[in-house]
Amino acid sequence: MKLLAGKPGWTVKADVIVVGSGVAGLTTALNIRSSGLSVLLVTKAKIDEGSTKWAQGGIAAALGPGDTPDQHKKDTLIAGAGLCDTAAVDVLVSEGPEAVRKLIARGAVFDTSETGEIALTREGGHLRNRILHAGGDATGAEVSRALLSAVNDDDGIEVIENALAIDVLHAAGGAVCGLTLHVIGAGSQDGVGRALSRAVVIATGGLGQVYAQTTNPSVSTGDGVALALRAGAEVADVEFIQFHPTVLWRDTNVGGQQPLISEALRGEGAFLVNDKGERFMVAKHHQADLAPRDIVAKEIFIQMKESGSPHVWLDATHIQDFAARFPTIYASCMENGIDPKTQMIPVSPASHYASGGVQVDLNGRTTIAGLYACGETACTGAHGANRLASNSLLEGLVFGARIAADIAANIPAQLEPVEDSNSGLLLDPAIQLPLQLAMSQGAGVMRSEKSLTDTLGILQQLSTRTTSHPNIAAWEVSNLYLLATAIVRSALERTESRGSHWRSDFPEVSSQWEKRIIQSIDNLGIWHSRTEVVK
Repeated sequence: MKLLAGKPGWTVKADVIVVGSGVAGLTTALNIRSSGLSVLLVTKAKIDEGSTKWAQGGIAAALGPGDTPDQHKKDTLIAGAGLCDTAAVDVLVSEGPEAVRKLIARGAVFDTSETGEIALTREGGHLRNRILHAGGDATGAEVSRALLSAVNDDDGIEVIENALAIDVLHAAGGAVCGLTLHVIGAGSQDGVGRALSRAVVIATGGLGQVYAQTTNPSVSTGDGVALALRAGAEVADVEFIQFHPTVLWRDTNVGGQQPLISEALRGEGAFLVNDKGERFMVAKHHQADLAPRDIVAKEIFIQMKESGSPHVWLDATHIQDFAARFPTIYASCMENGIDPKTQMIPVSPASHYASGGVQVDLNGRTTIAGLYACGETACTGAHGANRLASNSLLEGLVFGARIAADIAANIPAQLEPVEDSNSGLLLDPAIQLPLQLAMSQGAGVMRSEKSLTDTLGILQQLSTRTTSHPNIAAWEVSNLYLLATAIVRSALERTESRGSHWRSDFPEVSSQWEKRIIQSIDNLGIWHSRTEVVK
């Protein structure tokens, strides 16, 4: 399968192509360079416009006194609700501290305490203070700054901005040997071209724009997951979409990226209340407002449904030095007419993070030779049914390094692509809003057989609206459609409630579903599904 696109008019080459300029892509690129291989770094917008810079909370790692990787593992497994791959979690928590130290060595500066030690805070699901943060609530921006600085200093990394990865190029035998790209801009690389390489790493981030309201930036249309699906790779756990429980509520009709109100605020003592002024989380979980995100999002959804209100409230009025400690959140609130020092903040859930993605092994290899995936694009199994707060930046650091090591040890010779006779398909950009609204309504925080079946019907109707004019918006919406279909199909199949997947018609966890759902599409566009018992 492939998207409809123009004939390539130019060609570039590198040993390795990395698609994506967030923490996963940048870390992978820098580590690949340490083995002397050349890198082509492709990014959809400007190099600093991905999701990483929006990460407020921080990076989780067992660096504090008395903390251990085993304790971090236990918290991760609890949040993952029985679906974590324990080997992947072991890798994440045991290699995490060293990955963070390497990031610091590359120039990342984290907040410190009065004694000069790195300041560690706590977020939902963590039983210890192990979250490093920078600039209060601007950790992602600092991580991005440090990694970008290192990339800019490396002449062996060529960067192409404003480039959408359309589809992979296959060699005879099926191995991936490059990509087709569309570059927006003047010069010889304007329009569609071929980028050839000996390995391709997809690190394009999330797919939040599949929903009407999300914390993700507009570029997060899941291009990497969709590209891998069309290439024949398997995807796993895609039904587990984490909805961040506390996103600044502005208006029901305001779509797209919403201002995130970091969990770190609750880590510092903020608490949730309903319209009656009741602290509803206290009676729902022993960690109250710091319960895992899926539990908090569900309870907020219930409170909203019972009251008829489009939001609940977050009371942070008692937090000292709010503006200095949380400058990004403070600015977002003030821009929307709320002074969090004296007023409660209206919050509601919005799509935030995909725990599933392209199925990979412990070295980031997909089921297609030559194709790797890292970060939110990938499903390592480390997150299970629900990602533990601040494990995402850590995953990009740890598995980016592992991918680079695997490529350095096993990279093949450059293969030549074979012609794909498939003419390709493209959907009308006008279906994006109806698709997003259908997904939010029927496949959002709460799901049921009826809501999912209705959503699948809407998606099938929308798929008949095609276009013969290739463009960025059409490629993006075609990717969103593919991902929406995968999410709904998997959510229909999982007849239980677990982690961030909540079925109102199957409200309990079922031991029969201690397995992941793995999907793929064949060359005829037919979906295939299988299950795999969690290790």
